[in-house]
Amino acid sequence: MKKQLLASAISVAMIAGAHASEHSGTYAFDEKDSHQFVMFKISHLGYSWLYGGFNDFDGEFVYDAENPENSTVNVTIDTASVDSNHGERDKHLRSEDFLFVDDFPQATFKSTSVKLDDEDEAEITGDFTLRGVTKEITLDVEMLGHGKDPWGGYRMGFEAETELKLADFGIPTDLGKASETVEIIISVEGIRQ
Repeated sequence: MKKQLLASAISVAMIAGAHASEHSGTYAFDEKDSHQFVMFKISHLGYSWLYGGFNDFDGEFVYDAENPENSTVNVTIDTASVDSNHGERDKHLRSEDFLFVDDFPQATFKSTSVKLDDEDEAEITGDFTLRGVTKEITLDVEMLGHGKDPWGGYRMGFEAETELKLADFGIPTDLGKASETVEIIISVEGIRQ
């Protein structure tokens, strides 16, 4: 009886491991079909919300289903691709007053640790570089889903949020207390390579 129970337990563990590792792998962001977004929200003087995003960015994540804490994320953003739906404002955002894209054409994020909160939520900590300044930030991440797509591939999607203090990254423009921080929302769909 004990041998049967042990054999059953081993079988269940092996099947669970096989299912878990089924969606492990390296995933490239779906840049081609634009199933990815880096958006921001910041108060304008405390009177309204300004929304925008970055149109050009790329990245990949390695997902280890059996040991999620070993997963990694790398992202590169073209800062000149900032888009707030207003040409003159975007020109100002690209200037030395804000992103200074002539000297700092890229922002990057490279994860250093992954801490699982529950099965579908995690905190991903990493080094974020903007305007030549690198700081450690934490992303609150939710796995949205994973599975086969209609074209024979395998996809996985995540959404992440964080908040950045502009002064921490050397942005000199002061628009008052209400505009000191910016909310960042990242939504990506990765295709397993």
